[in-house]
Amino acid sequence: MERSQKKWLYISIAFSLVVLIVILYFTINENTIQYLKKINPWFLLLAFLTHILTMCFWAMRVKKMSGSLGYPIKFFYSLNLVFANLLAAAVTPAQAGGEPVRVHELYKAKVPLGDATAIVIMERVLDGIALAGLAAFAMFALTEQWKSLGAYSEVMVYITWVFVAGCLILFYLAIRRPDVMKRIANKAARFFTRKWEPAKVTALLERIEKEIANFHAAVLKFVRTAKGGLAWGMVFTLLYWVSEIVTASLILMGLGQPPLFFESFVIQLILAILMMLPLTPGSSGIAEVGATSMYALFLPSAIVGVFVVVWRIVLYYFNIALGIMSSLIIVRREAHNPP
Repeated sequence: MERSQKKWLYISIAFSLVVLIVILYFTINENTIQYLKKINPWFLLLAFLTHILTMCFWAMRVKKMSGSLGYPIKFFYSLNLVFANLLAAAVTPAQAGGEPVRVHELYKAKVPLGDATAIVIMERVLDGIALAGLAAFAMFALTEQWKSLGAYSEVMVYITWVFVAGCLILFYLAIRRPDVMKRIANKAARFFTRKWEPAKVTALLERIEKEIANFHAAVLKFVRTAKGGLAWGMVFTLLYWVSEIVTASLILMGLGQPPLFFESFVIQLILAILMMLPLTPGSSGIAEVGATSMYALFLPSAIVGVFVVVWRIVLYYFNIALGIMSSLIIVRREAHNPP
């Protein structure tokens, strides 16, 4: 790992730990010990195993999408690729740092750079479509659970609808009208970079146009020649997100609390959408505060902090450990097979 990446990893972890300590300080009380006596370690172990299963679904998505373009890769190579991606994702806003890692590992598996980029871009597209679809379903089918969020409900409904509508509009424009998409992105970039140096603005605009062109090419490639890969990709994307959402309920059961399947489904969707916004490295702080504020509506204050800590251990710190392990495997591979 490069020095700059290590610095951001330390910052991300430190920020997350500080927030967790503050949350525990304000939530732990004399009743916490009584709740901790109800811990069921088997459900906590199942939560870790379910999270690994989630990563397996991701690995299968990469494998199927690569295979549909004519580049078969082994499952365990794909799984190690996913694990390696987790470390980079933990130190970048919106987990964007994981994408170059996946492109690099696909390229190492003899997938041409253009096709590797197309696969990774389509993964993001499928994530957006899946989250938008699940959010729309949750808003219609789980109305009571949305309302149970109280003051958060109205704000989160608006945020989610904007996300859903935004994903659909951007997806349509990127496929049908990339020229319109470029003009919109160009105007938005110029608006937010009015105080930048001209050279930086020009470089940003060129990068935006390149990314839109790549996105358009990736979608067309799959739609025209790899529809099967796209279908399998969506199947494993849905399995990935459902499995990730269920993990929170397993943690609740492991702490002796009701699973809150429907409430947790809504909360985890909201958190997933918030964590896709480029706000902090690895969404540190955003995830902890968001989870605490929403789960506090359903859980006793004495245990909500403990739940958030365990939840982040499973979905964040465990990811870092898997990423470090995978990175060591890749370093060893590169040492034995120099370019």
